[in-house]
Amino acid sequence: MSLLTHLLACLFGMGSWVSINGLWVELPLVVPQIPEGWFLPSYLSVIIQMANVGPLFVTLMHRFRPGALNETAIIYVIIGLGTVATFLLGFFWKETVVVAGAHRSVALLVLTFFLAVVDCTSSVTFLPFMMRLKPQYLTTYFIGEGVSGLLPALVALIQGVGVVHCINSTESLNYTLNSSYIAPTYDLQAHYQPANFSTEVFFFFLSAMMLVCLVAFLLLNYHPSVSRDPTTSSRYANGTKQEAQTTRTWAEQKPMMDPYRPAGQEPKSSFGSGSYSWMQVLYIFVILGWVNALSNVVLPSVQSYSCMPYGNNAYHLAATLAALSNPLACFIAMFLSVRSLLLMGALTVLGSGVGAYIMSMAVLSPCPLLVNDSSGGVVIVLAWVLFILTLSYVKVIIGVILRDEGYSALVWCGAVVQLGSLLGAVTMFPLVSVYGLFTSGDPCNTKCP
Repeated sequence: MSLLTHLLACLFGMGSWVSINGLWVELPLVVPQIPEGWFLPSYLSVIIQMANVGPLFVTLMHRFRPGALNETAIIYVIIGLGTVATFLLGFFWKETVVVAGAHRSVALLVLTFFLAVVDCTSSVTFLPFMMRLKPQYLTTYFIGEGVSGLLPALVALIQGVGVVHCINSTESLNYTLNSSYIAPTYDLQAHYQPANFSTEVFFFFLSAMMLVCLVAFLLLNYHPSVSRDPTTSSRYANGTKQEAQTTRTWAEQKPMMDPYRPAGQEPKSSFGSGSYSWMQVLYIFVILGWVNALSNVVLPSVQSYSCMPYGNNAYHLAATLAALSNPLACFIAMFLSVRSLLLMGALTVLGSGVGAYIMSMAVLSPCPLLVNDSSGGVVIVLAWVLFILTLSYVKVIIGVILRDEGYSALVWCGAVVQLGSLLGAVTMFPLVSVYGLFTSGDPCNTKCP
């Protein structure tokens, strides 16, 4: 296998969600300087789901007009759009316009919509493009996709985003009933450390990462040393309906070529190579939608509620190690790729169980279990690591399975990923932002019995 191809596939995958992930981790510095304040995360959730118009269009075109879209050209367009949008954010994110008598961050919201279209559409274009390369590189792509969350988080840590110091401050002077002075009481107040570099620099960094993704995609297409899959690379020679025919021919041959498929096995369904029955296909896609809903939206939306009562250090450690767990799971899958549907289900149940514990701690905030014990912080950090590690491994294995089922399977894989995220957002948005069912803990003053 080509080391260059592995590197390029990783950098290509990194561009899939790096811009939106970066925007989320920068919110503590963005929010105090815009009129929307902490309503901005709610607005972003709605905008990101509106951006699913991109993958919906691509999926419908693939279904009803197969071969009509030149997906290589689409990828160039969306990466270029992401590069320009993040660059413009560096100049205009603080600019406001008066709308209906109030100042609004129109430029920030519009540019965020374009970034969301880029990232959402990558789910149904980047993955199918990986059909051009040998199967081994799909796992490397998923590593890059995990890095798209880890890298902005690490840069934000270097920047000093959300670093808080608890400082004693006089709260009041206590007096007895006869007005005799007793003593002042003190309260710890959170003071956030100034950033080591500006938000503008951070957005320019994200733009540079998108530019790196663009260069990686160029080299994946044209560099002669890139290792390609000869059975599928011909389908990208043009944007005609010949692509669909080439894919169908490859899928029919795959059972004889794939060591995981018994030779001469009768097709169980018309899906892909026919290796799975329709019930198994439904099982795979239900799990895919479920794990993406949990790991992309449902639990991240309550991460601060689940961690902050245990202290600011626990929150940052959980966020950083959870981001690291995603590419780690992909790296493990590169050497230990178990395609058992039973194992997939078992890991999903395990990850969902850990997720249920995290959700319970968020519901109990600001007084979750073990809040007054140092072990509480350790448990919640380990819970986040195990949750992301198990479900990320499940997502990679499903991607590997669907890659073997052909190009159409990967398009539907991306569509189901976005559908799961959409359903998760629709569920959590009213709970968090409308009904206010969660109460945030104070990183400096956790007063629980």
